[in-house]
Amino acid sequence: MKDAADMWIHEGFANYSENLFVEYHFGKKDAEDYVIGTRRGIRNDRPIIGVYGSNRQGSGDMYPKGGNMLHTIRHIINDDAKWRSLLHGLNTDFWHQTVTTEQVESYITKKAGVDLSKVFDQYLRTTQIPLLRYQVNGKTVTFNYERVVKGFAMPIRVSVNGKEIVITPNETKQTLDFPDEVKTFEVNRNFYVESAKNQ
Repeated sequence: MKDAADMWIHEGFANYSENLFVEYHFGKKDAEDYVIGTRRGIRNDRPIIGVYGSNRQGSGDMYPKGGNMLHTIRHIINDDAKWRSLLHGLNTDFWHQTVTTEQVESYITKKAGVDLSKVFDQYLRTTQIPLLRYQVNGKTVTFNYERVVKGFAMPIRVSVNGKEIVITPNETKQTLDFPDEVKTFEVNRNFYVESAKNQ
């Protein structure tokens, strides 16, 4: 990194590489268990990005929270071949360079083909973990995000009655109707969000 404030570039990717090591040797489920397990160490005491121009790094959360942000982005992309290519590309295209968060964000967004700017803002520049608030009423599910930066609309996968679908919540309440009564609604654990059911 060019500035100590962007130390997460070193440590978030280092943390995530542990997950890739586990996946290579033990399989995808164990790797998911590993990276999700590191969430227990996240304090959300201050943003991951520190103060620029002052030789001050951000929160120590840059390790597990940085790794979980990258894991979440992998699942937003939902294409492991593209994700691996993107990781290889970062190493190839920035070989022997010092870089900024802005460069890394732009690179990942361009290669993913998805606007991830609000995802980076949320996880790198705030201490808030997105809260998916939802309510089930018969065949209808109403949902929205809380505790998010303005414009945050991260797609996530949820299982409704055991069938996985993609939804894209934002701060405004949205409603989906299903052919059958909704008995179960579960957020895919690979997305670093919290969820709460309204009664």
